[in-house]
Amino acid sequence: MARKSSIDLLPDEIRDALHELLRDPKVSQLDATLRINELLEAEGVDQEVSKSAVNRYSQRMDAIGAKMRQSRQVAEMWIGKLGNQPQGQVGKLLNEFTRTMAFETALHMSEGEDPVPPKLLKELSLSIKHLEEAASVNEKREREIRKLAAEEAAGIAETVAKQQGMTREGVQAIKDEILGIR
Repeated sequence: MARKSSIDLLPDEIRDALHELLRDPKVSQLDATLRINELLEAEGVDQEVSKSAVNRYSQRMDAIGAKMRQSRQVAEMWIGKLGNQPQGQVGKLLNEFTRTMAFETALHMSEGEDPVPPKLLKELSLSIKHLEEAASVNEKREREIRKLAAEEAAGIAETVAKQQGMTREGVQAIKDEILGIR
């Protein structure tokens, strides 16, 4: 198992200070390293961070941030496109994103030489189970929405048809067609 990074071993408040320094475009990584080492010394923590550790950490955080921004942009684009459609479509999209990530994670884990930890397999299985349950809930919600919309349309059609003087049988035929009753 790989060693934890010296940055990951920092106390939370000092790591938070590092995050703040790295987000500030006026602060170089060298300055951030020096300031963090000063904070560590002032707090009496017997640890130092190197510039290369700060650089690796910064690159890792930048890569994660880029992935998050990309995911957010893709989700916004699709949600914007599906915004006028039933809420179930957005749920399906998010489920599909998560399902794809679970598949990619499982594939990545299976490519390694180390055996997959049973706890990780259990968590992945639970994630898939929850996804399927969410898909079922979304599908049920979508059916309910369609049924309510059809009932509302049938009510409106009945009112208009009666106002136009249609026969009772004609009105009933239109309602049955809208509601899918044959």
